[in-house]
Amino acid sequence: MTPAIGTGEIERFRAAIADRLGLYFDEGKVSFLADVLRRRVDATGHVSDVYLSALETGRSPDEVKALARELTVPETYFFRNFDQYRAFAEVVLPERLAAATADKRLRILSLGCASGEEAYSLAIVVRDRVGEPFWDVSILGVDVNATMVEKARRGRFSAWALRETLDDDRRRWFRADGRDFILDDATRGSVRFEQRNIVEDDPQLWQPEFYDVVFFRNVMMYFTPEQGRRVIDRIARAVRPGGYLFLGHAETLRGLSNDFHLLHTHGTFYYQRKVHTEGLASAPSPSLELHCSPAASLTAVPSRADADTWVDAIRRASERVAVLTEAHRAERSGSSSNAVVAQPSWDLGFALELLRKERFAEALAIVDRLPPASGRDPDVLLLRAVLLTHDGQLAKAEEACRSLLEVDELSAGAHYLLALCREGAGDCAAAAHHDQVATYLDPGFAMPRLHLGLLARRTAQHTLARQELGQALVLLQREEASRVLLFGGGFGRDALVTLCRTELLRCGGTP
Repeated sequence: MTPAIGTGEIERFRAAIADRLGLYFDEGKVSFLADVLRRRVDATGHVSDVYLSALETGRSPDEVKALARELTVPETYFFRNFDQYRAFAEVVLPERLAAATADKRLRILSLGCASGEEAYSLAIVVRDRVGEPFWDVSILGVDVNATMVEKARRGRFSAWALRETLDDDRRRWFRADGRDFILDDATRGSVRFEQRNIVEDDPQLWQPEFYDVVFFRNVMMYFTPEQGRRVIDRIARAVRPGGYLFLGHAETLRGLSNDFHLLHTHGTFYYQRKVHTEGLASAPSPSLELHCSPAASLTAVPSRADADTWVDAIRRASERVAVLTEAHRAERSGSSSNAVVAQPSWDLGFALELLRKERFAEALAIVDRLPPASGRDPDVLLLRAVLLTHDGQLAKAEEACRSLLEVDELSAGAHYLLALCREGAGDCAAAAHHDQVATYLDPGFAMPRLHLGLLARRTAQHTLARQELGQALVLLQREEASRVLLFGGGFGRDALVTLCRTELLRCGGTP
């Protein structure tokens, strides 16, 4: 009988799994890990200490494969998240075909391919879109779970796996066999599947600048942050300049990599590998059609009527600040003991304190006196953009945001501030686009959802307004105080929560 598994052994097991497979299991999975460890110790015939030592030192590669079968239980289907396949078919594939006209080679990688539905979906799109017979197209599906890889190679699927497949595509690419469906031989033969561990630095898999397109969807969320960063670094090296990367809808490269441009088309987000000799990619078209003018109505303060935009509210806040600033100057002239002397410094604490007191112009003056090298510091650039927005200098604020995006293209704060600036210029379609980018990059960020909900309510898109305002209400109540200070337009958490509830009622929602 296997001796009882102790807490220390479970922690060693969890750490070894993170190291060997990159998988992260939180405290809620401790009992599950204890059961798996007990089964594997029994199966190998070792005592737990010997088993764990072999796993920790890499002396048991077969056991790593066995654990992959135990710990990865994928669920997928053909054309999952269809909007990404539309972007692949209508944007990515034509662009990569045009870029490879000389050698006529196309290399596509499906990481964490599970039972093959994703890789085969890509193959169907390629076969449908690439008419010339002279192209050398390679599609590789990779998964750590050998059982899933063998299943993928068989090309046999249940009706449930085809639940999002169009009837015409089902008839064209599959044949029924009892209750299952078998993929046609040509499509099955166009994809190669291999069992590989993507957390390993495998030189054959990670060939430099080899792949045109990589799909790495709904896998990174299971990795430890460090292993996820390492895999993204390898992907960045392995993708050709100008090539593309697709992540799952809930996954972003924010905080992980600056090697890709963020793109937004077909209602989905994806990435393009930067070409170092080019400038920033042009902004993609926004997916929401909203129209307004600088004088259009957008409620921003619960106590005001609909005659004001969110930007108007910020301008009113700046007027309050002007009064406060004059009072502060009077204090300084009357008594030096009350004056706060600002010295140029990399420390932004004093500027933030002035922001908290709504003394925006003084805070901006401090930021502007920082050394020139601060012009590439993302924190300094973000604070400057915030202060300019609060001070009503929207054209300069937009310039500051774009400077920040040159340094950190995945800054959710910069995109939110751009949404305010674009609304102030009467371009509500672009405002909505930047709000959407901000919410994608940081799903916990309340302010862009609030702003997007207000835009939608004003254009009578009540379903969208209820959705966004409802999420904003939840997020606002747990939003960090520092972000309310930076992005709240001069209003506190309580006022913003009240606004959300009021606007929800106006569009038929329940706060």
